[in-house]
This record gives sequence, structure tokens and C-alpha cells, in this order.
Amino acid sequence: MYRLTAAQITKLTALRHELHRRPEISGEEVHTAERISQELRALGADRIWQGLGGLGVAAEFTGAKDGPTVLLRCELDGLPIREMSELSYRSAIAGKGHLCGHDGHMVSLLGVAMGLATRPATGRVILLFQPAEETGAGAKAVIEDPQWAEIRPDFAFAYHNVPGRPLGEIGLRSGPSNCASRGMKIRLEGKSSHAAAPEDGLSPGPAMAALMAALPKLSHGTIGDDDFTLVTLTHAALGEAVFGISPSDGEVWVTLRSMTNARMDRLVADAQKVLEEHATGLAVERSWHDVFLSVVNDEETTALAQDVAIGQGRSAVDMTVPFRWSEDFGRFADAGVKASLLYIGAGEDHPQLHNPDYDFPDALVPVASELFFGIVTHILGRPRG
Repeated sequence: MYRLTAAQITKLTALRHELHRRPEISGEEVHTAERISQELRALGADRIWQGLGGLGVAAEFTGAKDGPTVLLRCELDGLPIREMSELSYRSAIAGKGHLCGHDGHMVSLLGVAMGLATRPATGRVILLFQPAEETGAGAKAVIEDPQWAEIRPDFAFAYHNVPGRPLGEIGLRSGPSNCASRGMKIRLEGKSSHAAAPEDGLSPGPAMAALMAALPKLSHGTIGDDDFTLVTLTHAALGEAVFGISPSDGEVWVTLRSMTNARMDRLVADAQKVLEEHATGLAVERSWHDVFLSVVNDEETTALAQDVAIGQGRSAVDMTVPFRWSEDFGRFADAGVKASLLYIGAGEDHPQLHNPDYDFPDALVPVASELFFGIVTHILGRPRG
């Protein structure tokens, strides 16, 4: 079984702390991408792609003989959230933080790269450092990039750390595992008037109030049901902050969430009907943002990952309940790749993802690196050399 040395773990931990200090949000990961590229060059990757899907980086490690391609994927981006901690390596960028653990996911893949100094027996390994996961745009952009044709794998694996689960526990689930979601931004425009004569204008206020009441009622069922939906009001704004004007414009933002992509299609149609019913007489502009497909894990690759985890003596559990949060890794399965997203416990009392005091547990780096390396070995054969 491949194990990182104490010196390697120390180096990877220091690199994570370095990345943690300089978070870059979706679409801005210039420094992060270059720093990762430097490390991959130093680790002797056979080929490196840059500018993939925007700012993504991928590295190839080629085996001795032809065989399948295994892709391991992590994320480059941080979040537009102010970190609140006393860590010596806390974010030095105002209003931005690695508060989802992508810094830890990155160095976990670099830990795999350290082991790939001795190449796999067959096939090739692609390590993908993907941009813009937090907005749902990154995986789609990578797959639509012309360079994807040179990379396209047979199998793809990724992981996410999960607060609330025992530290180092490997969670697995076949089928729908993370919800599809998308943001619906509704802009309404009527006609302003003096606040003393609102009847001479057309305020979007009543329509906004109706929409804010009606759209959440499209929520249905419980997580795990194919028919599960959740509609969450996230933002609303009406007119200007003044007392003398009856407003002319307003916005309502909601997030639509479903267990399956097919159910999302129906939810989108239902939300559109609600909008048409309650916004009569107003000019309406509707747009979609942060579009995530459902993560649907392949049965074969999930079982393979479970066998590897058990063979390494790790706690491996079936996740009976899927997750309500979204992950754009679902795009890879949608592109025809046998793909599985794994879940590694970050600690039962660990701060939640996207909390201002969240920090990735360094103890997970060897767990994830060794698990991924074991998956590679299982598919491509033991390294040579």
C-alpha cells in the first residue's frame, strides 16, 4: 500500500497553508493555477495542460503500456466569504477564503503525483485541477474546451470533505448523490410615481410579495426521493432606499434544487408558470445562474472505490441519504465518463462548509492521497520501477 512519508506530509501541509493564505474565487484562479503548475513540473509530469476551461490545469502521468485513462479531479477556487479565524495561515485576501476545503483537495492530488514518480503499469493518470467549481461553470467549461479531446478519461474520481462525519471515514453512494441546483434571478420593472400618488405608477412590490410566497411552495418531499425539490429565497430588493418614491423596479432571487436532472426540468417549468401568474403587467427579465447538474455516481466505480478503501483498512460506509448541496462533478458523468464522487469525513464537530471559521483538516491529506493512489493501482496495475 502506498503511503506518504512524514517529509511528504510536512511539505503538502505547508503548501496547503500557503494556498489557504491566497484564495482566489471562481474565474480568478491565476496565481493558484500557476503555483499548481510549478509543483506538477517539479514532480515530473509527462505533460501539462494550462488554460483548460479558463484557468484549469491538468497533468498526465503515462504508464508503460496502453490502457484506460483514470482522471482524478479537484478544485482550484475559494469563496467570496470573509474568513474569521486566528490561524497563522488565515486568508490574507479581504473578503475571500478557502472555506470549502479546495486547498486540501488540491494538495491531496499532489500527494498522488508524488507516488506517480513510479508510473502505473498501463494506461495513464490525469490529475485535473478544475476552475470555477463554486459557480457550477468550471466542469462544463473544461469539457467544452478543445483540449478535452486529448484528456477525455474512461474513469473519473473526486472527493469532497464532509463536516459532521467521523474524521477519515470514506462515504460512498451509487446513483443520485448530490442535488441539481440553479439560481433563478427575476427582475421586474413597472413605473415609478410619487409616494403620495402610488396609483399613478406601477410598483412591482405586490408581485414580488406574491412570488416570495408562492415560489417556496414548489418545495416537495424529502432528500433521497426522486421527486424531492427545494426552493429557497436568497435575495430580494425593491426600489431605492427613499421615502418619496413609489418604486418602479425590483429583484427576487431564488435557488431551485432537485434530486434528479429530470425533476429539475419540471421544477424550472413550474417556477416559470408561477412567474407568469404573478408578474402580469410588468416587464419581466428572468435569467439562470450557478447551474449544477445532479451528481449521479456510477455503480461500478463506486464499488471499486469501496473495495480499495476496505483493502486499505479504512472505514467505508454506504451513504443512505444523499446530499442537498451541489457539486459540478456531475458534468463528467453527463459527458459519458464512469465517474464517482467520494465523501471523506472532516470530523463530527467540524465547522460546516462555507462557514467563516471552516478550515480543511490536514489529517485528511494522506487519507485522500493514499485512497486515490490505491484506486489508480487497482485499475491500471501496480507502478513499475
